[in-house]
Amino acid sequence: MSEEQDNSEEKNLLQDEFGDVKPLRTNRIEPYRRRLPPRPLHLAVGDEDESDQDLYSEQEIETGEELYFARPGIQQRVVHDLRRGHLEIGAELDLHGLTVRYARDDLNRFLQACHQRDIRCVRIIHGKGYGSEGQQPVLKQKLNLWLRQRDDVLAFTSAPRYDGGTGAAYVLLRNPQKRRKR
Repeated sequence: MSEEQDNSEEKNLLQDEFGDVKPLRTNRIEPYRRRLPPRPLHLAVGDEDESDQDLYSEQEIETGEELYFARPGIQQRVVHDLRRGHLEIGAELDLHGLTVRYARDDLNRFLQACHQRDIRCVRIIHGKGYGSEGQQPVLKQKLNLWLRQRDDVLAFTSAPRYDGGTGAAYVLLRNPQKRRKR
């Protein structure tokens, strides 16, 4: 049997197998983004201790639907590009389902690792708060406060709809190669 006969026989077999399958029609192309797997929630009864009360009593910042913060001196074009998702995301942190204490610890470790690896732009998924008491975004409010307190955070904003919308934030980190002069 020749090679052409083998190929045509394979094509016929493939067409028989996929005969009733129709291709999906869509006019949108989603960019490929590697998603990190969710982390399990390990909570025991009575897991919150008195140190958690300090986290809940921190000064609150009014958090609207969208997050937005930029330090003085940051170019508006850079913030605009961050808000639209035009900067390359170097890493991602998913805080879904975590308590405030665990979320803060994970955030600190994550930002420290980003600093060590010279990552400048990250996405942090905090969720929209639908699973929390009163369906209010607790982690979103805390993240807004925590990121403003960090010197290594230059700006942050809510992500575009295709990348999590108001349930995620893009964060622009300070370049560790550039030292601030004081």
